[in-house]
Amino acid sequence: MIEIGTALVSLDVLQKKFCCDLPACKGVCCVYGDAGAPMTIEEAGILEDSIDALIPYITMEGRQAIAGQGAWILDVDGEIVTPLIDNKECAYTFFDHGIAFCAIEKACREGAVSFNKPVSCHLYPIRIKSFEKFDAVNYDQWAICDCARREGERTGVPVYLFVKEALIRKYGEEWFEQLDYAARNLDFTQYE
Repeated sequence: MIEIGTALVSLDVLQKKFCCDLPACKGVCCVYGDAGAPMTIEEAGILEDSIDALIPYITMEGRQAIAGQGAWILDVDGEIVTPLIDNKECAYTFFDHGIAFCAIEKACREGAVSFNKPVSCHLYPIRIKSFEKFDAVNYDQWAICDCARREGERTGVPVYLFVKEALIRKYGEEWFEQLDYAARNLDFTQYE
């Protein structure tokens, strides 16, 4: 791990390759899992405040899930997450030509809301665990993303560059520049 500010970043974030291949995976990360997308309390508030503007982008099933559960819920661990439809896809998921997409992100792109989507979704395959004095920034290697790892190897895109925009959103431009400098200049052989 390397330390950038108050974040401890796994070397896998810098070394491993990843690039989503939506035609191959069909966006299944929005469909499978044991809970909805993790959110901060601030994001939950933004979703609540934005729900009226989001409704036109959400499927009927998603609207029903939100009406029954709320704009966000607490999972079994007491964490704030998006609600699910029938314990499967995120209530904010819609499908286009069989591929899952985020209704929140689409609403943002079209100017209906200013919130892009939960930062945990934006950062994926990076998962961040916050502790009292630091964040642990790790690469989550979920089996459903095998095609993204293959595409990342083919294109040579490291995980941290794949999620550059999300990392800047989370930690800022200066933080990202330090991470990028470390990735380009660190001698990884000393960690093998």
